[in-house]
Amino acid sequence: MNISGQLVLEDRIVSASMSFDDLIGDITPQASAPDRYILPGFVDGHVHGGDGADTMDGVDAIHHMSRFHLSHGTTTILPTTITRPWADVMDALRAVAEVWRSGIPDGPQVHGAHLEGPFVSPHRLGAQPPFTIAPDPVHVDEALATGVVRVVTLAPELDHAQTAMETFARAGVRVSLGHTVTDYEGADRAICRICAAGGVAGATHLFNAMAPIESRRPGPVTALMCSDVAYAEMIFDTHHVHPATFRLAHRVMGSRLLFVTDAMRGTGGGDGISQLGGQTVHIKDGVARLDNGSLAGSVLTLDAALRNAVDAGKSLPEAAALVSTNAARYLGLDDRGRLSAGCRADFVVMNSALQVEEVWVGGRRLR
Repeated sequence: MNISGQLVLEDRIVSASMSFDDLIGDITPQASAPDRYILPGFVDGHVHGGDGADTMDGVDAIHHMSRFHLSHGTTTILPTTITRPWADVMDALRAVAEVWRSGIPDGPQVHGAHLEGPFVSPHRLGAQPPFTIAPDPVHVDEALATGVVRVVTLAPELDHAQTAMETFARAGVRVSLGHTVTDYEGADRAICRICAAGGVAGATHLFNAMAPIESRRPGPVTALMCSDVAYAEMIFDTHHVHPATFRLAHRVMGSRLLFVTDAMRGTGGGDGISQLGGQTVHIKDGVARLDNGSLAGSVLTLDAALRNAVDAGKSLPEAAALVSTNAARYLGLDDRGRLSAGCRADFVVMNSALQVEEVWVGGRRLR
């Protein structure tokens, strides 16, 4: 098959035709091509739910939320847990594992799970319910035994955290610092420990649920931004992070910065009352908050995040990297995240207003 348009490559936009089956073949420049953009499929490594469904609800809900995010351009997804009693978390991981093994008909590829909670600080819960536990060897081994954990959010100051970081890293799990009260030195030591164990360090929703940058207390954000190797997620709905703060982080981190949605079940449902981890969430004007006013995840989709990046002054190739290329590299998915010969034929067709028109997964049009 062939498709023509304005292909968004890593460093430029070209008028071209792209051949593909399940993989991308030749890209042939053309003097003119249809006025539509073709971008690599989006990769969401942190997403709780959408369209009324939540990862914690089980297999059917994971199918439903994944198809919802597919309609917004997400072709690879990591359903994400929340801090609940350990038995509930394990049930959710087993549900993700079932979907990972069987796949989702007419849906995105489920790469695995993001284990966000319960290995987080009780003093930086954000919207996480108060069921935190220490990452002791028994719980870490039980989570790893599911074979589906690809990213774990972990507060490095917790008991057993040092050993847990090494265990997860050696298992190929991305260790993401988040929901933490650690300082600059603690974060820097954690990054070094993860890398020394052969792992990849990251950060869960940079700037949120961690100490800010101050003149004499640089905090974990500074350690992450100044690292040469650590990646960081960002929820760029312009509520969690100001556009100027985003531009600063992007200027410093470049390809180590990636967008996630952190979307909750109310995403796509408009204003009203929803729920997150058994807690009431109030959604108003595109912002989700708990009763106490804390931000409760987001109602963001990755196509909206892409448009926000463009509105903040980024080129379309730069914005595409934030929702696709950078996340694929962080997760070690070398077969996607860019329009290049031999990569998976996962791509999104958008109109001139950057609205999703078509989504292709493995060379099949699913929307």
